[in-house]
Amino acid sequence: MNLKRNLSLVFFLLAVASTALAQTEPEAIVIQTAHTSLVFQVSKEGNLMQSYFGKRLPADQIKNIQITQQEAYSTYGKAFVFEPAFQAVHADGNLTTELKYVKKETSTVDKNTTLTRIQLKDAFYDLTVFLCMKAYAAEDVVEQWTEITHGEKKDITLNDFASSQLSVKASSYWLTSFYGGWASEMNLNEEKLSEGRKVIESKLGVRSNQFTHPCFLLGVDGAATETEGTVIGGTLAWPGSWRLSFEVDPTKNLRILSGINPFASQYTLKPKEVFKTPGMLFSFSDAGKGEISRRFHAWARTYGIYKSERPHMTLLNNWEATYFDFNETVLKQIIADGADMGFDLFLLDDGWFANKYPRNNDDAGLGDWDVNVKKLPHGIGELVTAAEAKKIKFGIWIEPEMVNPKSELYEKHPDWVITAPHRPLDPSRNQLVLDLSNPKVQDHVFSVVDKILTENPHVAYMKWDCNRYMTNVGSSYLPPEKQSHLFIQYTQGLLDVLKRVRQKYPDVVLMACSGGGARMDYATLPFFDEYWISDNTDALDRIFIQWGTSYFFPPIGLASHVSVVPNHITKRITPLKFRFDVAMSAKLGMDLQPKDMSPEEKEFSRNAIQIYKGIKHIVQFGDLYRLLSPYESNRVALQYVTPDKKEALVFSYLMKKEIMGNDQVLYAQGLDPNQEYTFTEVNKAPNKTSHASGLDGKKFTGAFLMTYGVRYRMSEEFESIVFQLSSK
Repeated sequence: MNLKRNLSLVFFLLAVASTALAQTEPEAIVIQTAHTSLVFQVSKEGNLMQSYFGKRLPADQIKNIQITQQEAYSTYGKAFVFEPAFQAVHADGNLTTELKYVKKETSTVDKNTTLTRIQLKDAFYDLTVFLCMKAYAAEDVVEQWTEITHGEKKDITLNDFASSQLSVKASSYWLTSFYGGWASEMNLNEEKLSEGRKVIESKLGVRSNQFTHPCFLLGVDGAATETEGTVIGGTLAWPGSWRLSFEVDPTKNLRILSGINPFASQYTLKPKEVFKTPGMLFSFSDAGKGEISRRFHAWARTYGIYKSERPHMTLLNNWEATYFDFNETVLKQIIADGADMGFDLFLLDDGWFANKYPRNNDDAGLGDWDVNVKKLPHGIGELVTAAEAKKIKFGIWIEPEMVNPKSELYEKHPDWVITAPHRPLDPSRNQLVLDLSNPKVQDHVFSVVDKILTENPHVAYMKWDCNRYMTNVGSSYLPPEKQSHLFIQYTQGLLDVLKRVRQKYPDVVLMACSGGGARMDYATLPFFDEYWISDNTDALDRIFIQWGTSYFFPPIGLASHVSVVPNHITKRITPLKFRFDVAMSAKLGMDLQPKDMSPEEKEFSRNAIQIYKGIKHIVQFGDLYRLLSPYESNRVALQYVTPDKKEALVFSYLMKKEIMGNDQVLYAQGLDPNQEYTFTEVNKAPNKTSHASGLDGKKFTGAFLMTYGVRYRMSEEFESIVFQLSSK
């Protein structure tokens, strides 16, 4: 009887406790930045739900948020409305997973950054998923990734493994995505999302941003503008194959999944092994697209680009002048010319290496990183010394991940290339991709960099290129059952090599290049000082390319070069001033050679370089405001403002002639309304009065410039005007 009475009491207490638990408020997990809140709650069933993402809420009002039915990280099992974020095959063959909330831990990374780790565990299996969220307070950026581990008796297989799942509820959604190809990167496309699933992805393995890019802007409850509207912006930090998925259900719920593309990438996870997905960076704005860009730029200058606090150098490149055809004498002359023009750096591009199969074009020599003795009999050191004598730094081009079949490296190590068994070699640009899933290949790639910098310690700059993507994907290193790991392990191998390079060579400036902008992401850029967005240096095309790039990537690292006319790719002829003004809106460099200039062109260029050095701090460290879009107007304008609001710089271009003239008003943004600014036109055309000359030297308040605007007419094709506003 006592046993029955005790058991009855236990069941009664459990029932009371269960009722009390059901009546308590759901646990709230709040990720906060200066202006945004991301709120999760735990349902009565123990499921983690995303209840809110938007403008920051007062702490005492979080308790009033209603729990939603939007899972924070959906799994394959019960629900089939949406594509799941996660799907695995357990050791016993079970295809389903049911994740329940366990706990959360929050720690302080630094005075600006907090890290929250939310632990989820399968209701039956020993499978754990950590949702990790790093909140950057001042920049209003959140980075999310997952860490997956298990304690099952045998390996499990991961089929879907998103980095993040973000849910939105609104009346309509307007997606801006980015597309292009070689020489036409980062074009914008905006479309209204309808019910169903929109997927943007890459399956290339390498050069994974060649045709589209893993970043997006999402207008919520309507299409947003630069200055108005609710916007979510995001970009994935991963240089391998990736996928972004936007799925709208019949009741207007939107789910955004982001991460590694699971295509041909099933991953076998050993017990206790931790699988970490790449970070998805996202931000929220209720003041339009421009604010999203400024937040990402501010974040990148602190966290996303290597040593961005140091001013970036102007450089002269030999590529368009010589291509593969040069010798020591020619290069020394270019170095001398570059120094005379006022450049900080000379960059020696492709063609300086290989002897048995000399690198005289792109069909041989790649992989054989010994100096070509016929072209450079005294080695790289002789050129470094020549540069130092002229007080200019020296840089060099490499492409260490690739190999030509016609090379000594391929003859020695044919097993090092990525190719499928029983298939013919499939070269692109006459080259193959080295298998960076192989530790020996990783050592080789590191040794390429290490040898050059050890033998030539005064080399100050390296341009790291990558000119093809994967086809006939297969690895001689990975066992048959792990061939689907190649896309992932190649990328992990690349990042490991870059870590080794930076650990040993922290001061060398590195440029990320991939046949243009096909490798531009925030997993790669923390190792690089700057990036090459396109091989197309035509100034008119560059307006569009650089405009699209500016939505997520800051101009401090965006290398932009003045080139010869007719342009080598487009054959277009544009004025020298126009070419300089477009390049000066980013990080200035030049492929146009002084020997090919008239005395008047040399004088203008020399002056332009010095002018840029006086204003580049505004471009490289200022906040960007896009004033007139090339997608909406024949007239284009963008503005940079220093953080203290004491200086601003405006670039304006007319893309086509307008017979009646174009007098669109430039409404300045981001100025101090109470400060008085002096208008100064910079980089003026010699012996020519511009349409803005009447404003030169005049003073205006910030309020006037932002309300009445700056007014001057433009009419000529490829006309450009640059002016500075200074309150100093």
